[in-house]
Amino acid sequence: MGYVPAIQLDDGTILTEGVAIVQYLADKVPAKRLLPLNGTLERAKLQSWLNFFSAEVHVGCFCPLFHSDIPAAAKAIFHERLGSRLAYVEHRLAGSEYLMGSDFSVADAYLFVVSSWARPANVDFSPYPNILRLRKRVSARPAVQSVMRAEDEPWPLLKS
Repeated sequence: MGYVPAIQLDDGTILTEGVAIVQYLADKVPAKRLLPLNGTLERAKLQSWLNFFSAEVHVGCFCPLFHSDIPAAAKAIFHERLGSRLAYVEHRLAGSEYLMGSDFSVADAYLFVVSSWARPANVDFSPYPNILRLRKRVSARPAVQSVMRAEDEPWPLLKS
């Protein structure tokens, strides 16, 4: 459809939507423990985070900030809305290494990606030290370092 991530599986099936794709792929490698088991309350909590980032942060805040035809007054509203969403995440991260507690998950990866858009969207992350700490932990992961090198993307740590 030209606007969402898509993956074509070996059997030709095309799976779309980032939230579905990351869960499908993570379920294929259960030993990596990137998400809780399906059917558990913890999985539902993870899905809540994924949907929150998809609807409220990604599409609901960052996408409008990148649209060139949106008036400055509207962009101010989306900046304010994003601030409230980030404050919620900041509060929930207090005392935790990751969104799901002590274990890295696909929800942390999603937060890492969308928060990387802060600088081009002129969003100040200095009020969110817990999110910045999470970003630092995620960016230090060997797999993330490998992707950053392959993409030739510095994924800045959003220093305050």
